[in-house]
Amino acid sequence: MNKYVIILYITMIMIGAIITIYGQQTEAQGDVVIPNEAVRLRILANSDSPADQALKRAVRDAVNEQITTWVSDLTSFEEAKQVIAQHVPDIEQTVARVLHEKKSDQSYKVTFGRVSFPTKIYGSYVYPAGEYDAVLITLGKGEGANWWCVLFPPLCFLDFSTGEAVRSVEKQVEQGKQVDQISEQPLVVEDEQQIEVKFFVAEVWKKLMQ
Repeated sequence: MNKYVIILYITMIMIGAIITIYGQQTEAQGDVVIPNEAVRLRILANSDSPADQALKRAVRDAVNEQITTWVSDLTSFEEAKQVIAQHVPDIEQTVARVLHEKKSDQSYKVTFGRVSFPTKIYGSYVYPAGEYDAVLITLGKGEGANWWCVLFPPLCFLDFSTGEAVRSVEKQVEQGKQVDQISEQPLVVEDEQQIEVKFFVAEVWKKLMQ
């Protein structure tokens, strides 16, 4: 009798943990609408190697922190574009500094203008591929996975580049499907935290049954 009480108690704890984690996931990945008048930041890594991806993230952190101070108090899209365009040389210096600190001899290029973006997903929204106003930073050959966010209005606390469903949607777009058709399909993205919880539940239950 005590054994079944213990099993029931542990099961309730595990269910509560799963619900808590799911709630945090939902809150963190809620619907986010990018306005038509927005300035983005896109960074292309040299390759998908761990070292090149780490370098991309270092550049991302430094540039994002710098640009945020310039646009945080701005309310006009046109003013934001003007301010960012004037500071392109400063962004170049920041990228050069980070590469120097990381002892990297990679080449780099910083541009500001209309930049091509692939289709991406965040929450329940599909952001279609197209050309958008953006700062584009290319590191080395620029053949690695990219990272992007929205500089103005400030949405760079969100990473719009993650999610397994993204590649699936991009493939469907390449096959000629319309974005509105894709957005109606169920999208399931499991992150590492959710997977770890599932394995934990399965392992505990297996041991109890033994």
